Amino acid sequence: MPRRLRVLSSLVAAAWGLAWGASAWAALPVYGVKVKATYPHDARAYTEGLFWLDGALFESTGLVGQSNIRKVRLADGAVLQSQAISPGMFGEGIVNWGGEIISLTWQDRVGFRWDLKTLTLKSSFSYPGEGWALTQNGKTLIMSDGTPALRVLDPKTFRVLRKIPVTAEGKPVANLNELEWVKGEVLANIWQTNLIARIDPRTGAVKGWIDLSSLPEATRRRNANAVLNGIAYDKDGDRLFVTGKNWPHLYEITLTPVKGSR
Repeated sequence: MPRRLRVLSSLVAAAWGLAWGASAWAALPVYGVKVKATYPHDARAYTEGLFWLDGALFESTGLVGQSNIRKVRLADGAVLQSQAISPGMFGEGIVNWGGEIISLTWQDRVGFRWDLKTLTLKSSFSYPGEGWALTQNGKTLIMSDGTPALRVLDPKTFRVLRKIPVTAEGKPVANLNELEWVKGEVLANIWQTNLIARIDPRTGAVKGWIDLSSLPEATRRRNANAVLNGIAYDKDGDRLFVTGKNWPHLYEITLTPVKGSR
């Protein structure tokens, strides 16, 4: 999610992720991954949001002065279109809705609506708290804000319709980062870990974990902030893509058999 400048904060978060994750693994299924294809990814992109639509990837990047919305060609990672976010803001997650892209900012409490075809800015709106990521299920938007709860939102007004407390074995799961709706589940990166949570949107319960530590960038980071972040799903082709902040590659993956379960 956002860039943490304090090293101590990063270390605490990482330690928490390892300790907490280890206990959760003992009770919930853990899936590995097999890489089906590897694609170039802009290593300068501090990835905050990612989705697939009509044969292309759409990506949002963060960092103040570097945030933008972009359309990307999968085959070679080429940026086909790009639009900068206000230079004083830290861009966050994105989602498509109708003929628009809706985007968040981290701590500015401002969101934007962009034209899906041209990426031109159409309007802005406000919301409380932090903005981390967005996805949608065809009826509502689903937003993460760093807390152990997802917000279900009206796509037109951004009004909160309800909140979904996210838990794993009864324990709250914080740091829910980039989101993707896949086959009736919400997939969520857990910031500063190599895990993706498979969340039941009805109950908020984590059904299992996807362990991406086998990917090269997951264990050999380019820098301390180059963490796993970015999930996109091609529904028509049934393809799942993942990447990370400043990663030079984007991967098409399939899940491998469960490592452990109850």
